[in-house]
Amino acid sequence: MTRADAVVVGAGLAGLAAARDLEAGGAQVTVVEARPRVGGRVEQVQGPDGRRIQLGGEVVGSAHTSYLGLVGELGLTLTSSYVTEPGEITRQIPGSVDIGEWPSWCTPADREASVKVQEALAKVLASIDPDDPWSCPDLERLDRLSVGDWLREVGATPGVLRLWELSHLSLSDGSIERQSLFAYARKTVVGGTTGSYDVEQWENLRVAEGSATVALRMAEGLRDVRLATPVRRVQIKPSGTLVTTEAGEQLHADAVVIAVPSGPARDIDFEGVSHARLASLRRQRHAWAAKFVAAYDEPFWRTRGQNALSECEGILGSTWPQQHGVISALIPPERYAAFVAAEPETRTREALAQIADLYGSQASTPLQTWTRLWGTDPWAQGYVTNWCPGDVMAVGPLHGTHEPPLYVCGSDQWVAGYMEGAVRTGRGAAAAALAGK
Repeated sequence: MTRADAVVVGAGLAGLAAARDLEAGGAQVTVVEARPRVGGRVEQVQGPDGRRIQLGGEVVGSAHTSYLGLVGELGLTLTSSYVTEPGEITRQIPGSVDIGEWPSWCTPADREASVKVQEALAKVLASIDPDDPWSCPDLERLDRLSVGDWLREVGATPGVLRLWELSHLSLSDGSIERQSLFAYARKTVVGGTTGSYDVEQWENLRVAEGSATVALRMAEGLRDVRLATPVRRVQIKPSGTLVTTEAGEQLHADAVVIAVPSGPARDIDFEGVSHARLASLRRQRHAWAAKFVAAYDEPFWRTRGQNALSECEGILGSTWPQQHGVISALIPPERYAAFVAAEPETRTREALAQIADLYGSQASTPLQTWTRLWGTDPWAQGYVTNWCPGDVMAVGPLHGTHEPPLYVCGSDQWVAGYMEGAVRTGRGAAAAALAGK
């Protein structure tokens, strides 16, 4: 039996951040990770010409202070993300590819309605305290209301509804018809945005050395990281915690930090944890999504006045320029089943065909492509939390809190998600464990 002060389950950004701070506080830590690598939903590979290609999370925003601080501590470099790419956004619906701020199918009435929707959204945002969202006087009604139903309530035209749905397809966090208005507004307020989702605020920065390098750099400094070691049971006992791996190894510690997504956490057998805690943890659901990446010699889309940022109704929900000559794309939950049902060659062909529709025939011949199926990956079981109507109330205020000696962290455990959520909650869990709270 292995003995440690703390066992951290999961070596993604959250678990590594927690372990790093625990060790800095003097604790003896063992990290166990089911995958044969660290990083979780951040991952990178070497491209055919030496570029570091990011296959997971890439970008952060100016308000993501925990992540930005960690990057500085690790001696890594922040640089501008795709928001500085020259050219204009592209929107694709069946039969139409439009370049520019407003697609051709948006009428003057749609533009007028869009302004009124933003005014109505500002009133909702003003009712939510980012430091105490549970104090919102209209919380229950706003949580039960879908974003789509709210849009119709405040006078959104069909064109505006379609624009909002395109935006959510691009984010791959679930349709406006299956997303709680309160969850959407809460995320917006907590992230520091004053209106609907704005990439200039949420996605304006990236790590020049690669986001996965953040995880690799943290792991290098840790004492005991065990890969390919899934956990099957966590027991909370008067004498401490007992973590049992799939292979039957037992790890005894004073505290355990659960740093895996809610889906894989549901597959762990917990004993000695309150029913309310487990109900809250297991109630979260994920948007099943995939990522597709294609590398090219040059950013050929620039010659057409495009910036490779798109919102789409095809098999891809969005594209964006990851770095010079590299396009990233997301397959949203609404398209995931059709994408996964096809053989790998067909998936790739269909994804490249859509990129070619957006940016021209050169997109059909990349140097290399990569696909990551997060929804059906047993160690991810999704992309980001999909807060359906009623889910915020169902998960409840235990979300993101701890039950010592059990601590939880991960992007799921911060209301706004992102790599920021992973780092923020990982460091928070470590601080709480060190303080014995």
